[in-house]
Amino acid sequence: MTATTAASAAYIVAGLLFVLSLAGLSRHETAKTGNAYGMAGMAIALVATIGLAWRNGDALSVGLIVVAMVLGASIGLWRARIVEMTGMPELIALLHSFVGLAAVLVGWNGYLSVEGAPAGEAEELGLPVGIHSAEVAIGVFIGAVTFTGSIVAFLKLSGRIKSNPLVLPGKNALNLGALAVFAALTVVFVVSPGLGVLSGLTVLALALGWHLVASIGGGDMPVVVSMLNSYSGWAAAASGFLLDNDLLIITGALVGSSGAYLSYIMCQAMNRSFLSVIAGGFGNEGSTSAAAVDGEHTEISAEEVAQLLRDADSVVITPGYGMAVAHAQSAVADLTRTLTDKGVEVRFGIHPVAGRLPGHMNVLLAEAKVPYDVVLEMDEINDDFAKTSVVLVIGANDTVNPSAADPGSPIAGMPVLHVWEAEHVVVFKRSMSTGYAGVQNPLFFRENTRMLFGDARERVEDILRAL
Repeated sequence: MTATTAASAAYIVAGLLFVLSLAGLSRHETAKTGNAYGMAGMAIALVATIGLAWRNGDALSVGLIVVAMVLGASIGLWRARIVEMTGMPELIALLHSFVGLAAVLVGWNGYLSVEGAPAGEAEELGLPVGIHSAEVAIGVFIGAVTFTGSIVAFLKLSGRIKSNPLVLPGKNALNLGALAVFAALTVVFVVSPGLGVLSGLTVLALALGWHLVASIGGGDMPVVVSMLNSYSGWAAAASGFLLDNDLLIITGALVGSSGAYLSYIMCQAMNRSFLSVIAGGFGNEGSTSAAAVDGEHTEISAEEVAQLLRDADSVVITPGYGMAVAHAQSAVADLTRTLTDKGVEVRFGIHPVAGRLPGHMNVLLAEAKVPYDVVLEMDEINDDFAKTSVVLVIGANDTVNPSAADPGSPIAGMPVLHVWEAEHVVVFKRSMSTGYAGVQNPLFFRENTRMLFGDARERVEDILRAL
């Protein structure tokens, strides 16, 4: 068996392990096994790649691969050890940018090795230059869009820039015009590949990626993270074609298609147009500011909340990003066990985009050992709020905002948890500030709503002491 054949066989095994990894990650109970399959597949792929370079006698390539692996593994292990769960969304967005940048560099390397090489060298390699040029243009374009789009997502999620959507005059025309120019530049590059054309295409893609994500508001950022995950997959697949690497093509296609499908599911859950979101809000200029909400809020103490919970028959907890920031999940799990022991029915209502990452709240609650069977999705719990004694809104805001029914609201049409239908609603917040989408919440001023201010973990612990 030749080294190339052995590497191809190893790539097939790795590809199958990646498929099993995705299947395992689709359920809580098998998520750890899915992670193990993915790690095993990546290990096999790396060993096969190093072995192939070694058998070809390319010691320099082996050395570079080892150096890159050591550096990457060191940075990855360091970040994995120090990152908080609240920092996962922006970290993932930043990692997507690396995939995009890698695709751009692979594309440019492909150009310099073939089209930019001395005359006749490409023919000696047996490469159809026209097809190769198209692969270079498409790979660079997808990679550049992913790179700058992911950078903007990272900046928004980490609070370094405002989460409000950027609304330039004629933004939809700008996006469509950029796509038309890309198509024209690709044709020109295939016919007559040149450094200037590829440079222009790269700059255009970088600007388009920035504008696409900057035009999407904070309320849709969880979808954006999923969408960028899909983009990074297609960028990897494009690199696979350039490098003639079957495993990279398979892996990129898996990530790209699964990310696109997850984005579609989330858009359906949020009543958003999938095409609108991936096109940077195309066709949806929307409102850029929230209407003022008049009213007086009513505060409540932890002891009074404890009394409400003692008298309750059923309690629903709706967590949000604020719970993650306060590291309150363990205290909330203790509260759940305490109330359950007292005969109170406790369940959780999880909005599809609770937090800033798909599944963010589910992971936090699983980490705190909250039973899976009491954690329900929005569609499963929404009809039960009218029969609920007490709802505890812990760190959530936009996902429980009744103004989603207002056509003039920036979050108009977004399905939300109907917590206001419960007998009593207690909202845990640090202040009366607006949510991530920048929209004031009229829920805070309703007659059956009480505000419990302060750090969520400390307030939950106060309630536990009172109980």
